[in-house]
Amino acid sequence: MSIQEGFVDFKGYKTWYKICGDLSSDATPLLLLHGGPGYPHYHLQPLEVLASKGIPVIFYDQLGCGKSDRPDNPELWTIELFIEEIETIRKALSLEKINILGHSWGGTLALEYMFTHPRGVERLILSSPLLDTKLWIEEADRLKDKLPKTTAKVMRIHEKAGTTDTKEYEDAYQQFVKMFVCRIVPQPAVLDKADEEWGKQVYETMWGPNESTATGSLKNYSALNRLSEIKIPTLLISGKYDEATPSQIEKANRAIEQSKWVLLENSSHSGCFEQTEKYVDAVSTHLLVERLVD
Repeated sequence: MSIQEGFVDFKGYKTWYKICGDLSSDATPLLLLHGGPGYPHYHLQPLEVLASKGIPVIFYDQLGCGKSDRPDNPELWTIELFIEEIETIRKALSLEKINILGHSWGGTLALEYMFTHPRGVERLILSSPLLDTKLWIEEADRLKDKLPKTTAKVMRIHEKAGTTDTKEYEDAYQQFVKMFVCRIVPQPAVLDKADEEWGKQVYETMWGPNESTATGSLKNYSALNRLSEIKIPTLLISGKYDEATPSQIEKANRAIEQSKWVLLENSSHSGCFEQTEKYVDAVSTHLLVERLVD
């Protein structure tokens, strides 16, 4: 498997990318949009194996995190910036035809990009996407009731008081993470690397202090009323214990005309690691097998 790494010039900064596989082949490449905002590509690393199945895979770290430049400017961090970054990468790598997979915030970005009606996108994969912030937060609060009562109480008290930077809250929040974000204990080393290289400014500017509290520019975000605009074959994939809860993903499955939903029975928000084989099989089937019957 050939691997190529490099940087694309973007707004005076450098965006890092990695290509696994051969872009000159007849297969349509898969462009991966990682989550966060501000959590680098490592969360999707198991998808490298798709290159061995003949699907070229393109990873990149969105500006502000990972191996890409990290400008110190909160005003930069907008949906529009990251849409423009996708277009810049496509032009730099001559990606006339692509498939797109977006995980978590990357699913939000994938949707927003599709709403601009880009040319050459053949298939879409939304992996545990953020569809509506109000719904996400409501569901996060409901999920707290599945934690020990004391843990849920501590989280709610500190979130209401705005004291989520305390050790008491952080200890409680880590129990939420271990239930609904990544159920592998200890979490894979590569996810530790993602934590080390995350873009704190991007995350806090656009989202907030943690997964269950939205205070940033995405706090009023919703794509629910526009999902019917997606007109290409779309795979939804999420976990039974996901913070992107089944009730959220079900709304997308109903709204997107050509959608199929794979629910991973033993996964949370990190299905790519928690059930790697089933996750990769679902993605490759969507991109390869189903294409043969179109």
